[in-house]
Amino acid sequence: MTEWVYPRGSAQQGEWDVSLGGFDSSTEVPGWRHTGLKVATLEAGDAVQIPGAAEERLVIPLSGSFQVQVAGDAGVEYFELAGRNSVFAGPTDVAYAGIWCTLTVSSEAGGRVAIATAAATEPFPALRLASENVPVELRGAGNCSRQVHNFGTPGTLAADRFIVCEVLTPAGNWSSYPPHKHDVEQDGESSLEEIYYFETIAVDSAAADSDPIGYQRVYASDDRPIDIAAEVRSGDVVLVPYGWHGPAMAAPGYHLYYLNVMAGPGELRQWLINDDPHHGWVRESWEDQQVDPRLPFGP
Repeated sequence: MTEWVYPRGSAQQGEWDVSLGGFDSSTEVPGWRHTGLKVATLEAGDAVQIPGAAEERLVIPLSGSFQVQVAGDAGVEYFELAGRNSVFAGPTDVAYAGIWCTLTVSSEAGGRVAIATAAATEPFPALRLASENVPVELRGAGNCSRQVHNFGTPGTLAADRFIVCEVLTPAGNWSSYPPHKHDVEQDGESSLEEIYYFETIAVDSAAADSDPIGYQRVYASDDRPIDIAAEVRSGDVVLVPYGWHGPAMAAPGYHLYYLNVMAGPGELRQWLINDDPHHGWVRESWEDQQVDPRLPFGP
């Protein structure tokens, strides 16, 4: 483990499988200020709770269905999240909770849930976004084809700071490519921390002895040192504080999923990137290619 790579089990805290960043995380990351992620596996009837803080949250079912309670100055609100069987089954409904709201997530049948967080100051109302209203984007082409669920992006969700989405990459494809960065607040670029939470699955469900893997690359864009070439599996997390990042590679035989959580110090909530100039030309090559026919995942 480096300070930016957290294999499954290395960022546990109490009932949380992953607890990184955020106001109450016991896993301290020097210099990490804007984003956080919690992941929990709930048995039938279990619940987890996060007290109110200067932090907004987004509840994302990974598998199973959940009940969400948001308690704040506006009273107590309840949301039912039908969820999904797995992250590879298509979009899910999500629930948003604003600052200073106590968030309680429970499950009658059990499942796994992720909660994205970001330090925030402006209040926004709690809400549920239905799965059928989640924009599904097929990005790239050829072996750079991937599927993006934009449930927490500025054009979809009213929020203060964070930008949250999830990406599904078919086996053998490259995602987060060309390598890009968003580590300087300047014209045409946002300064954003980014969290990658990964899940992997074998293409052949009969491959019982398989070891589903993917890979994540991050490297320096200026004089700040960073050099990550990580093998990733379900439950692993890679933090991107700065630098060029990509590709996220789905190894042949294994589909790759990742949840992205981004936020930063800029005045505007926007995702503006710059490509690594050595590789940006790859985008132009997509014009003559078709989107991978294995997409979309789910209905």
